[in-house]
Amino acid sequence: MRRDTFLKSMAVLAAAGALPLSARAAANLKMMIPANPGGGWDGTGRALGKALIDAKAADTVQYENKGGAAGVIGLAQFVNAAKGDPNAMLITGAVMVGGIITGKPAVSLDKATPIARITSEYNVFVVPADSPLKTMKDVVAQMQKDPGSVKWGGGSRGSTEHICASMLATKVNVDPKKVNYVAFRGGGEATAAILGGNVTVGGSGYSEFAEYITAGKMRAIGVTSEKRLPGIPSIPTMKEQGFDVVLGNWRAVYGAPGITAEQRAALTEMVVKATKSKSWAEALEKNGWTPAVLTGKAFDDFVDNEFSSLRGVMHLAGML
Repeated sequence: MRRDTFLKSMAVLAAAGALPLSARAAANLKMMIPANPGGGWDGTGRALGKALIDAKAADTVQYENKGGAAGVIGLAQFVNAAKGDPNAMLITGAVMVGGIITGKPAVSLDKATPIARITSEYNVFVVPADSPLKTMKDVVAQMQKDPGSVKWGGGSRGSTEHICASMLATKVNVDPKKVNYVAFRGGGEATAAILGGNVTVGGSGYSEFAEYITAGKMRAIGVTSEKRLPGIPSIPTMKEQGFDVVLGNWRAVYGAPGITAEQRAALTEMVVKATKSKSWAEALEKNGWTPAVLTGKAFDDFVDNEFSSLRGVMHLAGML
């Protein structure tokens, strides 16, 4: 084959996304983070972007934050603006699934293209360091006395911390409809509210609170894992304190609507390569994230099951 003919053939294949990653130039990616700066999705997206560049899977990553409605506003913008774009990515996870279940928006996750689950994380509940409530048992006693007096702060309505607060209420004979939950558009807003004493209890992944716990500005009073986590063994589980509340969070990457099977495979390859990088390993350790890579049909089935199981949990918690 003549060299010019070969190069033209390679160009056509590259444009179609049909070349293996090693045969293509690194991509210039656009990443939609459907939350305001400072939260778990933001941290995950930017850590993944750094890992993609460090792994030489991407030349550049351009970020866009669009918070609100458990990520559904950013999802809708992504679906409408990125159709057919093989270099577009969306950060998503369990919080968005909960938001879709409660909000029933016109645009759901099935409009985008599943790429990979990348991490799992449990919720940590904290109180301000000077709070008179020292333990989760103190919080429960106050909630049983006057449910409205305990303000729970966290992500959007339907987030895993919202679900956990409602689950806890049902476990201690408090009407879950009386849970006073204050939703924030991003982790930065929630953190400010906790530090300012504007909410009683805050909930999120450990990574969002780590520096404030370490600095003595927040006190961690419970984690929603089955057993104490290796990276944070000092934080007692909800279960060991007598409250059977166990629920994990997960985060994932989706691609644009309308991309080809080859383009989906290429994006998947890029993400998996990034999760094998030193940069990503450092991010996992720093933030207390559990690696949970899942791709292909297994990931598709996982998301379907999550919609079903979370809907059941939220129904039992009185949220639907």
